[in-house]
Amino acid sequence: MKRLIKFHKAFLPATLVSVALLAFSVLGLFVKGFNLGVDFQAGINQYVRLAYPTGTVTYSGPGTPRLEINDDTAAVVFTGTESSDRTASWDLATVGTLADLAAAMKAEGVDVSLSDGAGYSAELLLPTFQGDYILSAQPTMIHRMPRGADERLGSVEEIRQALTGLGNVTVQAVGAEGSGEFIVRVRDDGTDKNFSAKVPEQITLALDGVFGAGRTVAVKTDYVGPRFSQSLAQNVVWLTLLTLGGILLYAGIRFKFQFATGAVLAVVHDGLIMAGFMIWTGMEFGTTSIAAILTILGYSINDTIVIFDRIREDHKLSPTDSMTTIIDRSISETLGRTVITTVTTLLAVLALFLFTTGSIKDFALALIVGIISGTYSTIFIASGFVAWWDKMRVSRHAKLNAGTEVQAH
Repeated sequence: MKRLIKFHKAFLPATLVSVALLAFSVLGLFVKGFNLGVDFQAGINQYVRLAYPTGTVTYSGPGTPRLEINDDTAAVVFTGTESSDRTASWDLATVGTLADLAAAMKAEGVDVSLSDGAGYSAELLLPTFQGDYILSAQPTMIHRMPRGADERLGSVEEIRQALTGLGNVTVQAVGAEGSGEFIVRVRDDGTDKNFSAKVPEQITLALDGVFGAGRTVAVKTDYVGPRFSQSLAQNVVWLTLLTLGGILLYAGIRFKFQFATGAVLAVVHDGLIMAGFMIWTGMEFGTTSIAAILTILGYSINDTIVIFDRIREDHKLSPTDSMTTIIDRSISETLGRTVITTVTTLLAVLALFLFTTGSIKDFALALIVGIISGTYSTIFIASGFVAWWDKMRVSRHAKLNAGTEVQAH
């Protein structure tokens, strides 16, 4: 027989700790508020990459060739009514230097004029993240990546300083460390009707002014309008409420009302704890944060249902035992399963936190907090509420019986 751990003795202290944490979270909501990402506020989401201009590419032959560069190869796709459809490609790892690549492309009728890094490896050529280049007689600029730490361009703080004139700006590094990839978010306060057209160019000009002309590559630009951001925020509220309503309905059908209420209190507890953590740490609150919270709500209710199932089974087997004894026994019996599930999940999420960057790293950190909170709330909040409810029920019955005996005398 498993050793019976008297969890019920910690229900009251755990509740007091949770009340303090929840109060701290609510206080943060009013004092600091969420650090809203561009998903929940109108603005520009500009993906940029700092790199070195290495030369220009021109083409004056027939057709409209397209230059494609990825991590491994460079290719020119020839199409058009005046030229035969064909593709010339080069392996960047074996072609040699940038000068060698330029000579190979010259043989295909494509002129490459190098201004920097001719003797550097062709593997440094920056991929065409922002879309393939359509070649013509008009020069098209190509870039190369830094060769090492000495050539790395910019930091989050330097970019933020360069963009101070644009108003409410946040900067986040993405990709591998030192890759020069950043997300620049500029909030739209609604005063400039041409905001979405002007700001991307202003970002490029401001960064070029600090880091050097032509060194800012605009990878992608996303614009979120005021109506969309407001609609998204409303949808998130409704989605969360529907999730809580669905949990209450499911738990109410499968168990008694006090179990359903305990389960909902536990998931609300977890959601508020995660929200408070995001607020006080300044973590950006976006769609990834919503995904993390909803993931934890599902994780928490699953763990809660497992323990509630065991409580129901143990109550049938020992109907004369007190509810606190049954709860202690049920949690003790499922404790091994809870620990194993929590630890294995944490190992996977911890790997995400340690070996990723950007929004995925924030997502993993939020999950770590949520998993710990979810395990804690299942044992001490959900089960604690059921124990409290039963204690109140027994107390009411005792008072009613005492009143009946007095009237009989």
